[in-house]
Amino acid sequence: MLYMKNYLKFLAFILFTSCADDKKNTTDPAEVNLTTLGNHIERLSSDAFLGRKPFTEGEVKTVNYLKEEFEKLGLLPGNGNSYFQNVPMVEITGTPSENMVISGKNGKFQLDVLKDFVATTNKISTNVGLDNSDLVFAGYGIVAPEYGWNDYEGIDWKGKTAVVLINDPGFKSGDSTLFKGNEMTYYGRWTYKYEEAARQGADGLIIIHDTEPASYGWNVIESGWTGARLIIESDLPLLDVESWISGDSAEKMFDVSTMKGLDYKTLSSNKDFKPIPLDLKVSVSIQNKIKKDVSKNVVALIPGTDRKDEVIIYSAHWDHFGVGKAIDGDSIYNGAVDNASGTAGLLAIAEAFQKSNPTNRSIAFIALTGEEQGLLGSSYYAENPIFDPKKTVANINIDALDSPGKMKDLTITGYGHSEMDEYAKAAAMEQNRYIIPDPEAEKGYFFRSDHFNFAKIGIPALYASGAYEGFEKNIEEIKAYNDYYRIHKYHQPSDEYHPETTELSGIQLDLQLLFKVGLKLSNEDYFPKWYEGSEFKAAREQ
Repeated sequence: MLYMKNYLKFLAFILFTSCADDKKNTTDPAEVNLTTLGNHIERLSSDAFLGRKPFTEGEVKTVNYLKEEFEKLGLLPGNGNSYFQNVPMVEITGTPSENMVISGKNGKFQLDVLKDFVATTNKISTNVGLDNSDLVFAGYGIVAPEYGWNDYEGIDWKGKTAVVLINDPGFKSGDSTLFKGNEMTYYGRWTYKYEEAARQGADGLIIIHDTEPASYGWNVIESGWTGARLIIESDLPLLDVESWISGDSAEKMFDVSTMKGLDYKTLSSNKDFKPIPLDLKVSVSIQNKIKKDVSKNVVALIPGTDRKDEVIIYSAHWDHFGVGKAIDGDSIYNGAVDNASGTAGLLAIAEAFQKSNPTNRSIAFIALTGEEQGLLGSSYYAENPIFDPKKTVANINIDALDSPGKMKDLTITGYGHSEMDEYAKAAAMEQNRYIIPDPEAEKGYFFRSDHFNFAKIGIPALYASGAYEGFEKNIEEIKAYNDYYRIHKYHQPSDEYHPETTELSGIQLDLQLLFKVGLKLSNEDYFPKWYEGSEFKAAREQ
């Protein structure tokens, strides 16, 4: 661990010492107001908003609150004459069978729902399931021609269910040339794995949970893959069943399969891996209640003076998990950090812009729906953009701001993709801070928030916050703080706001930086570019 700390400090030194002489003395036109920030976090994360889940009373309260607050600030409707962009969705409330049954010539056993497995579907059907579907181990479930990798090769997947590992082969491999080494690629995300299995023609996919490569425990699977599920209707191929099983359940499965005694993790990391029939069958059913409705993105606009058609977009998702499984007697998933903090940040930054001089370019604020269900609001926006993507200068995304105080670092998730890094660096230097790439790139955070969908349509995106080292607290203290949130609060009812104990100064510092980045962009005529080698560069240049 010590070498990593030293490396990151050295990296930060290299990044900034060369630029230290270029630091400019500037006066902020306005400050992101601490009271504004705290009031909005407290309000949005209160029990009155019922966990802000789409299609609920909590959504109605949330989107109306945001509309009213943008109006109070004097912002204009961002979608023509409306503050809303309708996002048609389907709510699927699936009830899996109590057991998943796995059987073969060497034995038969049952897995218990929630304790051992979860099962969902995106198929708009009242009854779906797997009935004695053949189980085939498919390694990491990846088809990546650029890496010469195909975990599905040589199998007719009709009537079969794939079993795969989470993350990708580079994780903890010690080989930086294997995929992107420890940094997770999109191939490592659970969303990709379900998409790819469907493209291959499989009936189902089971992901084996493993806390470290997943970056979250089984408790997150329980809360996030149960109850009502929101999707956007699509013509893309879909699986009958999307499932996770626990690591212990996977070991039980392999013990009665053709792979008994084999190291399935090592096998999967070999480029020459080929799928392995397990000589097992799986059965599970799902009963669905289906509801079609419309959720809403909230869109507000500050028009520019000279270059009105060129837009900087600030985004944050307003949604969380609503009311769900009770933990310690509490069933409201308030989502104070995730993401009342970011939503409040939109309002606080909008206030700062309104207190500053008018900008040449327009500034849009989009509070997005359905992030927790798979980045749905931003996905819909990317397919149905309100502002021309070619004239959208940049996206600045705000998600899950939290700190025990002001931070020395600015951690950039997705560092090295675009010139937005340079804008962030300049703003960080004004605060006597340094920037670092995400030191936990293996967790795939770049693919886990809404900036990803803006990037996919070619818009350079910045997703950054202090997360590594504080001005008052050292690296170990910050790590302990972050670990506590991840283990005890992330996607749980305990993610609540306590004004008497919550430290907002670090969040304010991050928001001030993001405000300054947008302010600089809004008064230029330059469009930040993607770096060579970024997979998003081509979309910008089409």
